[in-house]
Amino acid sequence: MRIWQWLGLIVVVLGIGVAVFFLRPVNGPARDLTLVGDATRGEYLLRLGGCIACHTDGSSGGGMLSGGPGGPGLTSPFGTFHAPNITSHPEAGIGNWTLAQFSQAMSDGEGPEGHLYPAFPYENYTLMSDQEIADLYAALMAVPADPTPSKAHEVGFPFNIRLALAGWKNLFFAPARYEADPAHSDKWNRGRYLVYGPAHCVACHSPRNLLGAIDRGAELTGNPGGGVGGKAPALTQAVLLEREYDVASLASALNDGFTPDFNVLGGAMGEVISDGTSQWTEEDREAVASYLLGVE
Repeated sequence: MRIWQWLGLIVVVLGIGVAVFFLRPVNGPARDLTLVGDATRGEYLLRLGGCIACHTDGSSGGGMLSGGPGGPGLTSPFGTFHAPNITSHPEAGIGNWTLAQFSQAMSDGEGPEGHLYPAFPYENYTLMSDQEIADLYAALMAVPADPTPSKAHEVGFPFNIRLALAGWKNLFFAPARYEADPAHSDKWNRGRYLVYGPAHCVACHSPRNLLGAIDRGAELTGNPGGGVGGKAPALTQAVLLEREYDVASLASALNDGFTPDFNVLGGAMGEVISDGTSQWTEEDREAVASYLLGVE
């Protein structure tokens, strides 16, 4: 066999190997789908996870969690993503989804129609417990059905090829459940869980690489813009102390939006506060503040 034929064969074999690696499924631990969800607990998780702030177009009078075509969308270097209708409507929303399908979307980033873009923070929701997933599902199924159609994402080639997201997941996504660090207090662990889990602070306040993944080792150092999540300041202990935050004032800012120097947190963070953190328990706000400031 001639040398060029050997080289061609090697290229084909390598190509197949690369394809197999990048297209292999990325799944976390199996969840207990026999659990009965509590819609009341799930309603709190809707606020904890930022679902209402992202999936409700309040400025245009849209129904709660109905997504809607009026929202500005989440801009990124890859295109503009629009939060869909996640009410219980069977066609426009997720009313026909089973708990298993919902769990797969939240845990593994895969919906009934294929891979989900990481603009939906399944990297964070995967850390939630099995009971929380069941509770959140129960709450969403109790939301009044809204027929508002979801707006399609504005993503051009090649980023509109969802199969390519399998490769992205193999490179950057490691689905798992949160494990508490026994070296730290329950409050610290609760705060860390919220920051990296359902509240997904780390998703917005961290820089991202050219492929839209969080720069590992630079979490919470701020996102200057240009990555998924947009512009967001650093939340490191050093920066927060420099801005004269302590646990009480940071927890207070998550409640009323006022900073220690009497400025007001507006824009996207203002919506997060209004529709989310201001409706958390005081204990959860203090837990986040304690973790970010390194206080046990």
